[in-house]
Amino acid sequence: MTCRELIDFLMEYLSGEIPPDQRVVFEDHLQVCPSCVAYLRTYESTIRLGKASLEPTEDELPAEVPAELVDAILAARATTA
Repeated sequence: MTCRELIDFLMEYLSGEIPPDQRVVFEDHLQVCPSCVAYLRTYESTIRLGKASLEPTEDELPAEVPAELVDAILAARATTA
């Protein structure tokens, strides 16, 4: 397997959908190619970070709008209306 072929099979490998015979060839290539190992690790990290960025956090949004903010918006609207 070439480096280019490894990249072509990367998503199938990571999703577990690569055929068993191709998995063996894929993993054999990883044994002898540090560049592809680094590429694979970077790709895995990118996927992990992407998923983490989509997970909501408690501090993303307040449970309710602060009263001071509502008052400030209403006051600003009253002066421009």
